[in-house]
Amino acid sequence: ARPGQFVHLQVGTTTDPLLRRPFSIAGIDRPKGEITIYYRVTGRGTGLLTRVQAGETLSVIGPVGKGFTVPAAGELLLVAGGIGIFPLFALLEAVDRSAVQVQVLWGGENRQFLEDVGRVTLFQMGVDYTVATMDGSMGHNGLVTDLLPAALAPETAGGQEAEPAPAGGRPGALAAGRAGRATLTVAACGPKGMLQAVAACCCRAGVPVEVSLEERMACGIGACLGCACLVRTADGTPVRRRVCKDGPVFDGREVVWDETG
Repeated sequence: ARPGQFVHLQVGTTTDPLLRRPFSIAGIDRPKGEITIYYRVTGRGTGLLTRVQAGETLSVIGPVGKGFTVPAAGELLLVAGGIGIFPLFALLEAVDRSAVQVQVLWGGENRQFLEDVGRVTLFQMGVDYTVATMDGSMGHNGLVTDLLPAALAPETAGGQEAEPAPAGGRPGALAAGRAGRATLTVAACGPKGMLQAVAACCCRAGVPVEVSLEERMACGIGACLGCACLVRTADGTPVRRRVCKDGPVFDGREVVWDETG
């Protein structure tokens, strides 16, 4: 398994519902041969998962797809919207933070959501993070993409600092005082609108960006083409790519956003 890949899970112990559900890999324990997934109940499939008891066996296909590039050095900026933070947990774990400077921008509905999702993960991983909430109850009041221009700037004097989370963590200003972005890369996961804005901002700044796309999937192995999205090749030609097989991680500068989703 690699950061950014996912598994296709049969959410119950029967074939009803028939279609599997994709879940991002949030943690990888190689010595134990285990992976961690997190989920939020949003429909029947995830609702059925809440009924599964410890020790029961579920059918799973995976790991599937193309994951994130794990940088060996330089700077890595992670941008997450809502539960899009989940696949970025695995990337955080994989990065050698003695060689890579990591900053996290994370947006959510409100303080309660961020604490519920992040209290045992991001807030305890010792990384610099800045948060945004739609109601202003924690960190920046607004969209997480509001924070991006300052984080990408060649040199900044500081930024909006998030409140310390009760569970701990290390909130940090927006890449304060960092000069030079030649070694900076961005990885993002979240709603389509957020990813489109992140890709556009990175393009303007000349910063490489990888995005993890979400599409409805049927087979999950690249056969049905139900999750295809449009990307541009090196010569600018638009081509269809399968999110489940060729993704879910793509170069954000190559995605044709108006034709995605």
